[in-house]
Amino acid sequence: MNVHDVIREPLVTEKSTKQEKVRKYSFRVHPDANKHQVQEAIERIFNVKVAKVNTMLIGGKWRRVRYQPGKTADWKKAIVTLKEGHKIELT
Repeated sequence: MNVHDVIREPLVTEKSTKQEKVRKYSFRVHPDANKHQVQEAIERIFNVKVAKVNTMLIGGKWRRVRYQPGKTADWKKAIVTLKEGHKIELT
């Protein structure tokens, strides 16, 4: 798997923006990617050193569109903690 296939997109939410002060960044990642692949991809793409990676599976939610029930897709989230002195500029 290519490093650009592992990292889908950065998550820019109010909660993830507050965590940037403690060097934690959130990303939407490929569902089959493991922590080692996420770490390698972040280090290569952003040229930083990663201290820790936490991953979690986010289940889809049930929604209705014109009275038809359906479920949004499941996805995987990774919270990456960088080593002291490293920073990622997402904006």
